[in-house]
Amino acid sequence: MSEVSTDQGDGHTLVIIPTYNERENLPRIVPSVLGQDTSIHVLVVDDASPDGTGEVAEELGREWPGRVHVLHREGKQGLGKAYIAGFRWGLARGYDRLCEMDADLSHPPSALPGFIEATEEYDFIVGSRYVNGRVTVVNWPMPRLLVSYFGSWYARLITGLPVSDATGGFNMFRREVLEAVDLDRIQSNGYSFQIELKLRSWRAGFRFLEIPIIFTERDQGESKMSKRIIVEAVWKVWKLRALDLTGRLQRGKG
Repeated sequence: MSEVSTDQGDGHTLVIIPTYNERENLPRIVPSVLGQDTSIHVLVVDDASPDGTGEVAEELGREWPGRVHVLHREGKQGLGKAYIAGFRWGLARGYDRLCEMDADLSHPPSALPGFIEATEEYDFIVGSRYVNGRVTVVNWPMPRLLVSYFGSWYARLITGLPVSDATGGFNMFRREVLEAVDLDRIQSNGYSFQIELKLRSWRAGFRFLEIPIIFTERDQGESKMSKRIIVEAVWKVWKLRALDLTGRLQRGKG
């Protein structure tokens, strides 16, 4: 695993990219991310990809020493756990902003400078596919689009989270947000992880801004979406709502 000193992240942004079998995409996405701003570093969190993605990440780390880092995990443990491991890694090293980003080029790196600028005023930024009634998704089949769109609507309806793209995975957080939400309390690991993280951040009183992005379906590799992940999200939002009600009752007794 590549290391940095505990103060090297000061004033910098860490873009966390979880990977599992993304060896074709990683050499494309990493240079594009780094090219947006010299203050941006990348952490690849690889779950022991059998296709050699971890080795590709190490090669990129040697090509960009000090800016590309790699965290190897033993086996496929899930998206949420990968991001939490990445958050902890970045917080321990003093990064001011931490960003979630897919490895498959579906999230546009060109949006990163705008995200960084917006964190001067807002606590977390949501890269949104659905803002003001517009849908900005390219090359998705209609069933996948409907699942995503109505999944976000469903999450808003049940939890009260006022975010148009509740399930989106391109988000940036100021370190203060991640320190406040208590990462140990996050229970979701799949599709619903993005809902829970936004929900906890919003409930903690942090201000957010949704910035429209163009989401483009991957052209290399396979999607990680599955029926199991979708089913988890359907019931998990009710559990998140219940946790909210429990929290309110406890605060009322206090």
